[in-house]
Amino acid sequence: MPEPVLSVRDLVKHFPVTRGVLFKRAIGQVKAVDGVSFDLMPGETLGVVGESGCGKSTLAQVLMCLEPPTSGEARFEGRPMFGLKGSAMRSLRRDLQIVLQDPYTSLNPRMTVGDIVGEPFEIHPEVAPAGSRAARVRELLDVVGLNPEHANRYPHQFSGGQRQRIGIARALALRPKVIVCDEPVSALDVSIQAQVMNLLGRLQREFGLAYVFIAHDLSVVRHLSDRVAVMYLGKFVEVGTEDQIYAHPTHPYTQALLSSVPVADPELRGRREVIRLTGDVPSPIDPPSGCRFRTRCWKAQDVCATEEPPLVERLGHLSACHFAEERSVVPG
Repeated sequence: MPEPVLSVRDLVKHFPVTRGVLFKRAIGQVKAVDGVSFDLMPGETLGVVGESGCGKSTLAQVLMCLEPPTSGEARFEGRPMFGLKGSAMRSLRRDLQIVLQDPYTSLNPRMTVGDIVGEPFEIHPEVAPAGSRAARVRELLDVVGLNPEHANRYPHQFSGGQRQRIGIARALALRPKVIVCDEPVSALDVSIQAQVMNLLGRLQREFGLAYVFIAHDLSVVRHLSDRVAVMYLGKFVEVGTEDQIYAHPTHPYTQALLSSVPVADPELRGRREVIRLTGDVPSPIDPPSGCRFRTRCWKAQDVCATEEPPLVERLGHLSACHFAEERSVVPG
């Protein structure tokens, strides 16, 4: 069995909430990520899904070492990731890259596409000597389906889908082993989403990439993921293979998410079970005791308020529910 390329254990990220102008004092903490653990195998895609505000993007920022963790650890090929400096951090950056959500703000408008894609070579000159960089940039643009002759153009001269391809080319420049995709298609039209998703799938097969793919659209995640982790208020509440999550969900939150996915076939719409959640999403500053989903859950009982359900194997895959029960809500 191969070793995980990325291993995360009990990852926590809390942001302090302060009051005052001259004399600030902490009055609480936003518990954005609160005890996340997972392993990512070489060439695998782990999809992370959940509502807006559940901590997905914060998880991406901590994994990229853009935000320091409050506690917990992460290892890349067995080596600790957090607290690195200098050459050790640059070495990690070569193998761990990110594709950002917004293709309109993630590219420098004052740089040409060639400069944007080639910028990683300035930081890591050992990857591409100066004389070969222009050729490498043209090769990368061709790999992601762009015309290499357009390297001298600026980002505003491209469509949203083309800009996201530029971001993908930049992420590929150093031949990383893991790419964190932070909602890379959420700002794109549906037809363009399909093109970018197919591109990511092809690049994964060609280069042996592993993805942490973050999204709120379950249909998008299903297209690419080998395993799916469902996130709610900073915690993973269900983790399983694509088939286990979509065809055999056991956590009430996962079932509610699946029931909200639009169905294209009109004949299937009436057959799908619709689960409507009541109440608002609790504040991450003061999450509910016990199970964090209990305030919106139709199964909640007294034990849910006093005991937090661990994420353990229930009915074939990991689920954090005292009353886990398989329930198919999407018609086959």
